[in-house]
Amino acid sequence: MARRKKRLPQAPVEAVIESLSQDGRGVTHIDGKAVFIDGALPNEKVIFKYIGKKRNYDEGKVIEIIDTSVDRVEPVCVHFDVCGGCRLQHLSADAQVQYKQAAMLDNLKHIGKVEPETVFEPLRGDIWAYRRKARLGAKFVHKKGKALVGFRERRNSFLADLESCEVLHPSVGHQLTALQALIGKMEIRDAVPQIEVAVGDEKTSLVFRHLKPLSEHDRQLLIDYAKTSGVQLYTQAKGPDTVKLLYPDTAELFYEHPQFNTRIHFDPNDFFQVNTSINRQMVPWAVELLDLSGEETVLDLFCGLGNFTLPIARHAKQVTGVEGDYAMVKRAKAAALNNGIENTDYYVCNLMEDMSQQAWLKKKYDRILLDPPRSGAKEVIEHFGKLAASKIVYVSCHSATLARDAGVLVHQHGYTLKAAGVMDMFPHTAHTESIAVFEK
Repeated sequence: MARRKKRLPQAPVEAVIESLSQDGRGVTHIDGKAVFIDGALPNEKVIFKYIGKKRNYDEGKVIEIIDTSVDRVEPVCVHFDVCGGCRLQHLSADAQVQYKQAAMLDNLKHIGKVEPETVFEPLRGDIWAYRRKARLGAKFVHKKGKALVGFRERRNSFLADLESCEVLHPSVGHQLTALQALIGKMEIRDAVPQIEVAVGDEKTSLVFRHLKPLSEHDRQLLIDYAKTSGVQLYTQAKGPDTVKLLYPDTAELFYEHPQFNTRIHFDPNDFFQVNTSINRQMVPWAVELLDLSGEETVLDLFCGLGNFTLPIARHAKQVTGVEGDYAMVKRAKAAALNNGIENTDYYVCNLMEDMSQQAWLKKKYDRILLDPPRSGAKEVIEHFGKLAASKIVYVSCHSATLARDAGVLVHQHGYTLKAAGVMDMFPHTAHTESIAVFEK
């Protein structure tokens, strides 16, 4: 028997917002049950309507604000109420950072049972046109008679009908209608599900995923768009290994760390930091926090393309980079050679599985830097006790897993959490980038 769907209350409800959830919604309680309300901010009195009911909580959406928060601002993007790409444009930039810092400290305290001796001032950078890496959905909608390109709507899988995006780099964010028109003219317009975006210091690359073979007509449309827009255009028929450059004949993507005289080349599907202004502050800060004299051996875990590895190598005796993606390790090695850096070595290793027999784990290191994915570094941290590095710098994109791992480092491996703080890598979203320093 199918479960009967719970009926939603139809009458609007008045409530005072108590706090902000970790996904950027206002939180209140009605008859003892938590309600998460889109568009509401702490200390506001609002009228909302119910949009969902769960066993442990309900969901709502603001329809009127009676008492307005002093931190509320007018969203810059005209699509803010519909698009799920941003959740916090209605909250001032200063308040966003304060909220993220508080959330990180709360996670450290309640999940990891640790508190930093020092709280860093937040690291801040560009808050608009900052996003240089994205996967845009694409779909031709026959009822609308046009293609949609962009992010999903809030709380559902439908693509939002967007004309522009203010957080994407302008070479893409201000070209969404042109991309929609381009797909709409293609013969396989129903078979283009996504566009991968990658923006380097000088060039923008777009990877068009297509589920059917491209006709000569469609190939020419894509080439003409690349010529007029100045982008480097790739096609992808199946998996990542089918990405092919369509136009121009040769292409180059790179970003630089001018302070360290390093240039890192990358492919359009590679992972790299989305916010250049933050990355160019974050990496020098991490190197400074490692406190290097030039005589240390450093282990860089989840090293990727060498974003931290190469700058660290300018100030250390030897750096060992470990990464699970063979192709990225190959490019990291090439980057070291291209930059004239000879004191690095690299290993391919899945850091989420058993690594006890790995050769790099049998060495001694004076310092460790790690920059794991959202799932954290639980598996590799189990080995930190025997590595006995005197200092660890942990860069995190998810404060809850940072807190979990911090608890292990402090309570099981004898480290002290000397300092922690947030870096506003993803303005207007609830995502929190953090940095923490541990010492033996």
